[in-house]
Amino acid sequence: MKGIFEPLDAKKLSWFHLKSMITTGLGVFTDGYDLSSVGIVLLLVLGSFGITKGSSDYSLWISLISGMALAGAAVGAVIFGQLSNRGRKTFYGIDVALMTIGAVAQAFVSTPFELVLTRFILGLGIGADYVLSPLIMAEHSNAKDRGKIIALGFGLFWGFGATTAAIIYLALSSLGIPADIIWRIVLAAGAIPAVSVIYLRRKIPETSRYLARIKGDAEKFKEVVKEITGNEIKVSSNLKDVMSSSTYFKTFWKTFLAACVLWFLFDIVAYSSILFGPSLIAKGLGINPGIFQLLIEALFVVPGGMIALTFIDRIGRRPLQIIGFIGMGLSLASFALYKDLSGAAFSASIAFVLYALQHVASQSGPGSISAAGMLGVELAPTKVRGTVQSLTVASGRTGATLTSFVFPALFAIYGESFAITFLSVIAFIAAIITLLFIPETKDKPLEESSKEVSVLEQR
Repeated sequence: MKGIFEPLDAKKLSWFHLKSMITTGLGVFTDGYDLSSVGIVLLLVLGSFGITKGSSDYSLWISLISGMALAGAAVGAVIFGQLSNRGRKTFYGIDVALMTIGAVAQAFVSTPFELVLTRFILGLGIGADYVLSPLIMAEHSNAKDRGKIIALGFGLFWGFGATTAAIIYLALSSLGIPADIIWRIVLAAGAIPAVSVIYLRRKIPETSRYLARIKGDAEKFKEVVKEITGNEIKVSSNLKDVMSSSTYFKTFWKTFLAACVLWFLFDIVAYSSILFGPSLIAKGLGINPGIFQLLIEALFVVPGGMIALTFIDRIGRRPLQIIGFIGMGLSLASFALYKDLSGAAFSASIAFVLYALQHVASQSGPGSISAAGMLGVELAPTKVRGTVQSLTVASGRTGATLTSFVFPALFAIYGESFAITFLSVIAFIAAIITLLFIPETKDKPLEESSKEVSVLEQR
C-alpha cells in the first residue's frame, strides 16, 4: 500500500482543497451558530415562557434547553459514525438537512418542551456533521496542509458562526423587536447557512481512502485521484482492507481512548463558557450577552484560530494542544482568584480579559485540534476511522451535555469561583493526558499518522 496515496498527499494546496473546505466549513459554521446562539438568547427564552429564578424548575429548563442539542449530537454521532462505513459522501447533506429542519422548527414552538424536542433534532444533524466533515476534510487533504485545512474549515468556521449569532442578536435588539420574536429569529436563522450547502455537499466526490480501503473500488479510486491531482495512477492489486476492525481496536485502544477522554474534558470546560458565558458570567460582569459573545469571538477566538493556522503544521498538534490546555487552566484559575480577592470592588474589564483569555488558548490549541475532530481522523486507520471519530464526537458531546447540568448546579450551590476553578483543574488534567498518550501527526500521511501501514507490515 505504500505510495498509493502519495499523489494525494503530495498535491499542493489547490482550488479543490479550498472548495472542499468551504463546502464542509459552512456546515461547521452552522454548528457554531446553532450551539452558541442558544446561550445568547437563553434568558429571553426563559422569560418568554414565564420561567424565572423563582420557578421550581428554573435550573432544569436552563439545562434542558442548553443541553438537548448536545445530547442529540451524541446520538447523531454514533448513528452516522456507523453509516460512514457505507460511504462518507453517501450521507453527506442529510446532516445539514436535519439541521435545517431543527433550526426552522424552533421559530414555531409554543412550549419549552417543544423547543427541547426541536433542539434534539437539530443536534442529530450537528452530531452527524461533526463526524462526516472532519472525515471528508482529512481524507481529501494533502499531508502538508491537513492541519490548517481542518483548523480553518472546522475550528475557525465554528467561531465565525458564533460571531454571526451575536451580530444578529444585537442587530435585532437595536431595532426594538419584542424579545419573544428576537429569540425565535436568532435560533431559526441557523437554517440559512445549512440549507445553502446541501447541494454542494451532494456534489463533493467520495473520498479516495474510503473507495480504496473500505469499498475496494479501484476504478472509482483512480477517477477521484485524477479529479483531485490531474494524474493517472495504476493500481496493480486490490487495496481493500481485510483486517478485522477488532484488530485495530486491540492494537490502538489506549490512543483511541485518550482521544475520546480529551474531547470529553475539553467540552466540559468549553461548553460551560459557550452555554453560560453570555448569561451567568456576563450577567455577573454587567455585560450585555450579545456584546459579551461578540467581544469573545472577535478579540479572542479569532486570534486564537489564527495562531493555530500559523503553527499547527509547523510546531505540531501535540505541543499546541498541551500549551492550549495549560493556558485555559491558567486563565480560568486567574479569573476565579481575582474575583475572590477583589470582592465587590473587582474591575469588570480586568475580570473579562482574564476570563476571555481562555478562548485564545482554547482556539490556538485543543479547540482547533481535539474539538475539530483532528485526533479521531488522524490517529485511526481508514477502516475504523468513522467509528473512532463517532466515539470521540459522542464523548465530547457527552461532556458538553454533562456540563449543561453540572456547571449551573455548581455555580448555584458553591458559587462562581468554585465552578470556574473546577474547570481549570480539568484543563490541567487534559494537558497531562495529551503529553502522556497523544503522538505527533503533523506532515504525515494518514496511513502513517494512524500507524495503519505498520500494522499491515507486522501482519
